Amino acid sequence: MRIAKLFFVLTVLTQVALAQESGNRIKDRFTASAYGVMHYNVYNWQILPNKRNDIQFERAVLEASFRADPNWTLHTELEIEHGGTGVTLEFDPLEEFGEFEYEVEKGGEIWFEQFHLRFSPNPAFNLQFGRVKVPFGLMTFFDEPTEYRTTHLSEMENTLLPTHWSEYGVVAKAHLRKKWEVQAGLVNGLDGSAFNAANFIKRGNQKRFESVNANDWAGVARIDYRWDKHQFVGIAGYIGNTRNNRPKPDLQVDAYLTLLEAHLVMDTKPLMFQAIGLLGQLQNSEQVSNANRNLSNNLNVKRTPVGKQALGASAELALRPDQLIPTLPKDKLSVFGRYDYIDTHFATQGSVFNNPRWERSTWTMGLNLIPHPWLVFKAQFARQKLGIPTQRYQNTFSMGFGLHLN
Repeated sequence: MRIAKLFFVLTVLTQVALAQESGNRIKDRFTASAYGVMHYNVYNWQILPNKRNDIQFERAVLEASFRADPNWTLHTELEIEHGGTGVTLEFDPLEEFGEFEYEVEKGGEIWFEQFHLRFSPNPAFNLQFGRVKVPFGLMTFFDEPTEYRTTHLSEMENTLLPTHWSEYGVVAKAHLRKKWEVQAGLVNGLDGSAFNAANFIKRGNQKRFESVNANDWAGVARIDYRWDKHQFVGIAGYIGNTRNNRPKPDLQVDAYLTLLEAHLVMDTKPLMFQAIGLLGQLQNSEQVSNANRNLSNNLNVKRTPVGKQALGASAELALRPDQLIPTLPKDKLSVFGRYDYIDTHFATQGSVFNNPRWERSTWTMGLNLIPHPWLVFKAQFARQKLGIPTQRYQNTFSMGFGLHLN
C-alpha cells in the first residue's frame, strides 16, 4: 500500500514538473510588449482662428511574438487609434447597383498593423510574409513614443506617407559583411482614389474596405550601412501602379507612383542627429485628379487635385545636457530643435493649379523628460509657415506622455 501511495505521489510530482517545464518552454518562446501615447494641444492658427484645443489619445499598441522553433516566428501588432469608433466601406456591384455602403462593424480604429510569419534560416537572413511593415523612411522604424522626441510622429513623413505604413506582401532582409543591411519586397499597391492635395499619397493605404484590392503590386527596396546599432545611413525606393486598386475601374491610364528617400541617423554623445529627404512622383496626376473629382461622396475622400511631385525634408538635432553637466542625472533629459519642409504641390500637371497653400515649413523646439526608461514626458512649441501671403502662421503648443512596456 505504501509503495502504491509513493508511486502515486511521484507520478503527480512528475506531471507537475513536466507541466512547469512545458510552461517555461512556451514562456521562453513568447514575448509581449505594449506602448501608447497621449497629448494635449493648444492651437493659435491664423488661418483657423477658432480652432479648438484638444486632447488626443493617439494610439495604444499591443505587440506579441511567438517563436515556434528556431526558424519560424509569428509576429503581431494590434493598434487601437484614438480609442474611438469607426466604420468600414463596402462596394457592392450587384445588390446595391455599384454603390458604396457603410458598415458599422468594428469598435473603432482597431486593426492589425502587423501580422506576419518570419522565416529565419540563419541569423543573417529572414523572410517575412503576411501584413508587413513597408521598409521605407524613418517613421516606420521609429514609431514607438520612446524612440522619437516630438509629441507627434514625424510631421513631414506623417503628412506625405501612410501612418504606420504596412501592407500585405513579402519582404526579405539580409545582413551583408556585418554592417550592410538590405531589404527588398513585393507588397500590394496603393489606391489612387484617396490621393489629395494636402497629403499627396498618404491616404492611399487601403484601410477603408473589408478586403484589399491586389491587382497592382509595388516593389520596395532599402539599403542601410550601420556602423553602430543606433547609427546608420541609407536610401530607399518604392514603385508601383495605383490605377487598378481603385474601388472602381474609372481611370483609363496608368498611374505609377515613384518614391525615393535618403536618410541619416547619428547618436554621438552629447548630440543626436537625424535627417531625411523624400521625393515622390505620380504619373498622369491630372487624370488621377479628374477621376477623383467624380468619385461618390459616400467614398469619403477629399477629391482635391493631387500634385505631380511632392518634396519633403526634415532634420532634427537633440542634446543630452547630462553629458555636459555631470551633476545632472544620467539619461533623464534631452532638448531638441527640428525643421520640417513639405510641398505636396512641388510640381503639378496640366490644369492642376500649383497651390502655394501646400508648401509648409515648420520649426519645432521641445524637451523630453525621462523618469524611467519606459516612460517619457514631452513638451514642444511648433511654428508653421504656409506658402500663402496672408494668414500664414500656425503656432501649436503640445505636451503629453508616451510609454513602452516590455
